Amino acid sequence: MRRIYLLVGLAVIGALVAVARSLAPQEGQAASHREAPLISQDPTADISDFFFFRSYQPGREKRVELIMDVIPGEEPSSGPNYYAFDPNVKYMFHVDNDRNGIADDVAFEFRFHNQARGTAAAAKLFLPFVALPPITTVKGPGSEGYGLRQRYSVTMIRNGHRTVLGSRLIVPPPNIGPRTTPDPADLAEQTTYKLGNGVRVFAGQRDDPFAIDLGGIFDTLNLRRNPPLETAAEDADDSTNAFGVDQLSGFNVHSIALEVPASMLTEDRMGAEGTAHPRLGAYASTYRRQLTVAGFRKARGPWIQVQRLANPLVNEAIIGTFDKNEWNRLDPEDESRFVDYYLNPRLALALETVYGVPADKTNRTDLRDLLLKYGPGSRRLSELLRLDVSVDPVPLASQKRLGPLAHDAMSNPTPDTAAWPNGRRPGDDVTDVAIRVVGGSNYVGARAADGINTNDVALPNAFPFLATPWDGRGRVHAN
Repeated sequence: MRRIYLLVGLAVIGALVAVARSLAPQEGQAASHREAPLISQDPTADISDFFFFRSYQPGREKRVELIMDVIPGEEPSSGPNYYAFDPNVKYMFHVDNDRNGIADDVAFEFRFHNQARGTAAAAKLFLPFVALPPITTVKGPGSEGYGLRQRYSVTMIRNGHRTVLGSRLIVPPPNIGPRTTPDPADLAEQTTYKLGNGVRVFAGQRDDPFAIDLGGIFDTLNLRRNPPLETAAEDADDSTNAFGVDQLSGFNVHSIALEVPASMLTEDRMGAEGTAHPRLGAYASTYRRQLTVAGFRKARGPWIQVQRLANPLVNEAIIGTFDKNEWNRLDPEDESRFVDYYLNPRLALALETVYGVPADKTNRTDLRDLLLKYGPGSRRLSELLRLDVSVDPVPLASQKRLGPLAHDAMSNPTPDTAAWPNGRRPGDDVTDVAIRVVGGSNYVGARAADGINTNDVALPNAFPFLATPWDGRGRVHAN
């Protein structure tokens, strides 16, 4: 069955295809989840989103969440060989806790492997997930229908020392439909593991939490309102889409979610839990062996980084076309070679060209410092998602999707400082924030937006913080 791999990203990217290409030889080309030519051909290693935030689950506020989503745009009905993690890919989180811009202080590595199991008839038919009886558990009685089961390990790396936190953990089956997977929420609960010392982990299919008017954006910013501005009341309403169409509605991703005590990430520098924690920097990455041949069980050679992701939008909307693959391969501390893209953002030029509203196009030291530094005194330029873990988390019901740009219907400032760019939560509207920050003051004041203010399903306030995936039989893409 043909897979659908959608272009997903921050809301201002689309103009770079039709407009910016003609303006300069190094202009950034539109892309998003598939933001670079090579990674667009490798969806199981393609990181669509990276989230990094203090837990807002009641009673878990002293813990930090690291979540990466891969395999963008999963069609729920993609049988009989449903989406899964790739055993030939190494998935990793990297953390910098001494502010030197090099995220090598703490790392977490995830490796997956497949188990062929189930009835002989299913095996002969090559239908790894389609079998009777229904899958009600992931092991033992009730799991007989789970024909191709994935297990995985979690390893922490600190100062070169490797500690296995968990092994032979099980990935729940994809949400195939009510006959095969009658209770996907229960299967996810069964496969949420406590690894000791306050660590929890989950790996499996979830609803894609990104919400965006994809078609309007990539039709050269042809959004559903012209100009694409929200009223003050619309902008303050985080529960209703003002005028856009969420074209990622009904699609899934595969997620790796890790919850650790903040002290596990900061203890090298700050000591025991409860002290004034520093700002952390982090990114997610995927790797493949240097030599990989399709159809062979094992690849060989050294591991090569094939994608990295920290702040949303960077490779999509900032890095130019000819540097996108190289950017994915290099580490964040090498960002100085790309600094011109931050100082002279092509995205701002595209916004001004399309809408005729002056944008801040040159000498953007503010954008450089926001995305590449811990503070004005920092010398190293490193593209990390930074989180100040001394900032208290905001309960889900009180979160503002626009974070520091948020306001209420009376235009009174009500900023949410626990939002992106101070880490990133699943509900943060990085699309609208990116339009306004990159465009500059004219775009902030006018409330420029794609008209999408909320996800297609409600986000939970508990680990793993992403909603139950859509099921293959019941989902109809009505939009």
